[in-house]
Amino acid sequence: MNFIAAFIRFLIDVLTIAIFARVIISWFPVNPGNRLVDVLYQVTEPILAPLRRIIPRVGMIDLTPMIAIILLRIVAALVR
Repeated sequence: MNFIAAFIRFLIDVLTIAIFARVIISWFPVNPGNRLVDVLYQVTEPILAPLRRIIPRVGMIDLTPMIAIILLRIVAALVR
């Protein structure tokens, strides 16, 4: 059971880093065909898309990445 908990925490850490990287990349003009950007979107979109349907934008600010990271941290704490 300890291995499974460690693996889940590892996945949560990877997803948190991917979401954070996606936020940082969104601040810069990046070629949409960039492979790294494509991978980040494929990994993070299944988490962010459902949240976008629930959480409205605040002006020009998309709060879903922050909410997703908070939820991932809560799940990581529960796994421990």
